[in-house]
Amino acid sequence: MSENSFNSDLIQVKSLKKYFPVRAGVMQRVVANVQAVDDVSFNIKSGETLGMVGESGCGKTTVGRTMLRLIEPTAGSVIYNGKDIFKLKSNEMKPIRRDMQIIFQDPYASLDPRVPIGESVMEGLHIHHIGTPKERVGIMLETLKRVGLEEYHSRRFPHEFSGGQRQRIGIARALALRPKFIICDEPVSALDVSIQSQVLNILKDLQKEFGLTYLFIAHNLSVVEHISDRVAVMYLGKMVELADRDELYRDPEHPYTQALMSAIPVPDPKAKRNRLILKGDVPSPLHPPSGCRFHPRCPIAEKICSEQEPEFREIKPNHWAACWMVK
Repeated sequence: MSENSFNSDLIQVKSLKKYFPVRAGVMQRVVANVQAVDDVSFNIKSGETLGMVGESGCGKTTVGRTMLRLIEPTAGSVIYNGKDIFKLKSNEMKPIRRDMQIIFQDPYASLDPRVPIGESVMEGLHIHHIGTPKERVGIMLETLKRVGLEEYHSRRFPHEFSGGQRQRIGIARALALRPKFIICDEPVSALDVSIQSQVLNILKDLQKEFGLTYLFIAHNLSVVEHISDRVAVMYLGKMVELADRDELYRDPEHPYTQALMSAIPVPDPKAKRNRLILKGDVPSPLHPPSGCRFHPRCPIAEKICSEQEPEFREIKPNHWAACWMVK
């Protein structure tokens, strides 16, 4: 992606890589690398929601966690407010962490079962020395109210809540510090459809109220369409397409995106659809295919696809794709 595409953005991700070493032998030497994220670049404008979709194991969650330095990157940079956060020391990262929060995929696993949820929501306030003890309680109660919970809920423990309520608690924890950017890591994937809509509406209302910026990671394309302004599609550690939501859903260019779109359920039993069924399984990121990583499953692949990796290029205004067959 060209440098010109990164102008006045809240976050700029450039050539991000994250490889996990595979060790073997008595000396535990590195014998290979799992290429979880390989040369991914994108930008997120202030106040927008960038949806990120793809099959399980394509690297979506790794992108999010690496952006926040919850896991350290192999290469690349993440520019936030003009600072490359990968070059900051631990003490310099602390104010950045207040601005950049995450809502985890499994809300129960991210909560301490021995701590009342009010204390969990206030944990970040303690760490960043925000307000007096009384003011922290006030912030916590106000934040719980904004996500649809009551004051008495603050004294309860995580096991006393339903899945949807626990996800609201996760949102409250991220929101308590009044961040500017939140990574939503499949925040509704484990919830019932009726509860999903409630959580999504809470996220949209909070975005309007506080001017939040989201990276929304999911594999449910209908959910992503509902909440996103732009959508990025990943496959096996690579970004294969990026465009405005309406443009992508109306006219997907990459064969992988087309296959994903054809799988979206239509609420009309009489509607006829041309399903694009992909053959085979997703290759291992330990030994990714040569050239285009999608070519072993691509219905229109040609010889060049297996020999040379396609450039991630702008094929239309604000529409990017990595495919030799897209002109």
